[in-house]
Amino acid sequence: MRIVVIALLLASAASAASAQTATTCKAQAAEKKLSGAALTSFTKRCEKDAETTCDASAKEKKLAGAAKTSFTKKCVSDAVGT
Repeated sequence: MRIVVIALLLASAASAASAQTATTCKAQAAEKKLSGAALTSFTKRCEKDAETTCDASAKEKKLAGAAKTSFTKKCVSDAVGT
């Protein structure tokens, strides 16, 4: 239980920091006025990049198990803009 609480606190801090420094995938796609296949391709690539970055961040924070899963899910969600 403590690990989950800590993970949620870390995720909140990370999402606040990332929200201030980077735009979301959806915002970038809207800015580029993408649609159709270009939007789909961009979104998939952006989500994959976000997942890679979030996994690396979780590893750096030495998270494991439920804490890593929770952190990564929140991190990717924030990066994508859902």
